[in-house]
Amino acid sequence: MGVTEDLADELALDVLKYIDATGDEQIVADMVKVLGATSQTAEEAFLTSLRVRRANVKARKLLLDRAKAFKEDTKAKAEQAPKE
Repeated sequence: MGVTEDLADELALDVLKYIDATGDEQIVADMVKVLGATSQTAEEAFLTSLRVRRANVKARKLLLDRAKAFKEDTKAKAEQAPKE
């Protein structure tokens, strides 16, 4: 990545950590306001990074939930199978 993307991604990561710790979602709007006033490119890179990271978290959760359900289903089927 370039400097803009690297810095924006680092900032997005820090913002997400802050949100996880505080629950303060308003920080995103505040960051967008500051970044947009000084650099539209930085604002867009920040928002892209934030969306990509959030999407990744949701996708990983979906994958883990599906894997867990599959494992539980497989275990239940094995327990119901006739024993020899």
